[in-house]
Amino acid sequence: MLDREARELDRILREEAITPLFQPIVDAGCQGIFGYEALSRGPSGSPLHSPVTLFDTARLTGRLVELDLLCRRLAIEAFAALDLSGRLFLNVMPTSLLEEDFREGLTRAFLAGVGLSPERVVIELTEHLPIHDYALMRQAVDHYRRMGFQVALDDLGAGYSSLRHWAELRPDFVKVDRHFVQEVDRDPGKGQFLHSLLEVSRSLGCRVIAEGIETAGEQRCLWGMNCVLMQGYHFARPARQPPRRLEQPAPTPAAVSGSFGASAAMLCRHLAPVAQGTPVPEVVARFRDDPGLRCLAVLDAEQRPVGMVRQHAFLSLFTNPFSHSLHARRPIDAVMDRRMRLAEESMPLEALSRHITGSTQGGQDDFVIVDADGRYRGLGLVIDLLREITALQVRSARQANPLTGLPGNEAINDTLAARLADDAPFVAVYADLDRFKAYNDSYGYAQGDQVILAVGRLLQEAVGEAGFVGHVGGDDFMLVLDPEGARASCEAILARFARFIPTFYDQAHRRAGGLSGRDRDHCEARVPLMTLSMAAYPVASGSGLTAMEIANVLAELKGQAKRQAGNSLFVDRRGDGIMR
Repeated sequence: MLDREARELDRILREEAITPLFQPIVDAGCQGIFGYEALSRGPSGSPLHSPVTLFDTARLTGRLVELDLLCRRLAIEAFAALDLSGRLFLNVMPTSLLEEDFREGLTRAFLAGVGLSPERVVIELTEHLPIHDYALMRQAVDHYRRMGFQVALDDLGAGYSSLRHWAELRPDFVKVDRHFVQEVDRDPGKGQFLHSLLEVSRSLGCRVIAEGIETAGEQRCLWGMNCVLMQGYHFARPARQPPRRLEQPAPTPAAVSGSFGASAAMLCRHLAPVAQGTPVPEVVARFRDDPGLRCLAVLDAEQRPVGMVRQHAFLSLFTNPFSHSLHARRPIDAVMDRRMRLAEESMPLEALSRHITGSTQGGQDDFVIVDADGRYRGLGLVIDLLREITALQVRSARQANPLTGLPGNEAINDTLAARLADDAPFVAVYADLDRFKAYNDSYGYAQGDQVILAVGRLLQEAVGEAGFVGHVGGDDFMLVLDPEGARASCEAILARFARFIPTFYDQAHRRAGGLSGRDRDHCEARVPLMTLSMAAYPVASGSGLTAMEIANVLAELKGQAKRQAGNSLFVDRRGDGIMR
C-alpha cells in the first residue's frame, strides 16, 4: 500500500500537481479581510488528495522537506498571481525545519521572485508530532523573524504540548483549536477557557485567531470577548479564487450600551428539562444522582417553560419519614415553583442584567433561556451573568481613551460594524481641531488636555443618548448619528465651539485673534484661534460598506473639510445617503 502511495507522491512532486487554496482570516473589528491561510491539496481523485495523507506519506518516505517547499512556492506564486490583499499565512511543518536537507533562505527567494515582502507573510507552524529539541526550533523561528516574517502557532489546545510550544516559541499569533470554538455560545466552560486564553495572549503581546467558526452565534460570542481575528466556514470555505471582501458584514447585532453582541445565549447551560406530569420520585432521583445540579425547568407539551424545580427547596420537602409516601404518586406540577424569570436568547447581557436586578420574582440564582418563540433553550446562572458583565466592563475600560473616557478605536469599529449590520441609514462624522498643535506648544500639554476634555463634553452633550461619540485619539473624534437631525447637531456643535474656544486663550491672544508661531518654513507667523472641522459621510442602507472603508472615506473627507476656512462642515455628496 505504501509503495503505491510513494509512487503517487513521486508523480505529484515531479508534476507539481498541488493545488493551493486560500481561506480568508477576518478582522471582525473593521469588517475586513486581515489575510489568507494557504492550504494545499493533492490532485482530485488521488489517494493523496487529503493533506493529512499527503504529508504523512511524505514523512514516511523521507520527502517531507521537498513537499513542504513545493507547497510553499506554489502558494506564494498563486497568492501573488491573484493579487490578494493582507497577510499570507503559510503552513510549515516544524520538523521539516530541522531536517538535514532543509536549505535556509528558499522561502525568501520564492517571495523575491514574485515581488512579495516577507513582512506580509506569517509562518504558521502546524505540528502533529512532538517537538523534542526546542533549542533548535527556537533557532529556526528566530531565523524567520530576522528575515522579517512573523510566526503563528496552529491548533492551540490540541496535539502535543501546544501550550509548551506557545511558552517556548513566543509566536506573534496563536490559532485556537476549533474544539474550543464550536458551540462556544452554548457552552460556558469553553467561553471561560477562551476568555482566559485571550487574557494571557494580551499579556504576552500575542494575537489570537479563532478557527472553525461555523455559526453567527459563535462569531457573536467571540466578538463579545474582544476576539477580533476569526476564520471558518461561516465566512468562507477554502477556494482557489477566494473572496476579496466579505460577502456580507460579519453578523454583529446593534451595539447596546457597549455590549457589542454579547447575549443571553452565551450563558446557556443545556440541562435536560423535566416534562409536565413527571412523577416526583423521578425528579428526586435526578438530583440525587447529580449533587451539583442546582435547578431544573419544567416544560409543557410544546417545550415552553411552566415552572422551575430548585434543589434546596425541592429536597427540603423530604425531610421527614412520611414525605416520600406523601409525594410518591404526585406529578412534579404539584410541587414545582411557578415563579421564574425568562430571558430570550438574543437579549443583550446588559439588558438581561437590568431585567434580573429589577425583578421582584423569586429565585436569585437562575433564569430560563428561551428562543424567539418562547421554547426552552437552557438555564442561566446569575454568577455566569455577573462574570460576563464584569468582562464587558473591563473590555469597555480597556478600549476607552484614557483622557476623555470616551470609547476608543475598537469601540468605534464595533459601533460602525453594528450599524452596518443593522442595514439602517446613518451618518458618520469625523471631527478634528485645527491648529491645536500651536496651542499645545504655547500653553502646554495640561491646558491642551483641558481643551480636549471640553470638546469631548461638548460633543457628548450635543449628540445625547441617540448618537455615539468616540475619541480616535489626540484632537480627533468620531460621531455616529441618525440621518434625521444630523446636520442640525453638527451645526449646533460648530456654533457652540466658536463661542467657547476663545475662553481658552489669554486676553492678548483673543484681541490679536491668534498667537505667534512658526509656519512650515520655520518663519514667524500668526496662528489664528483654533477652529473645528467636521466631515460627514451619510451611509445609506444596503451600502455594502465595511467599517474600514468608511474610515478610509472619512480620512479623505477630513482633508477637504480642513481646506475650508473657519469652523466648517463638509458633507459628502457622492453616495446615496441622506443627511437632514
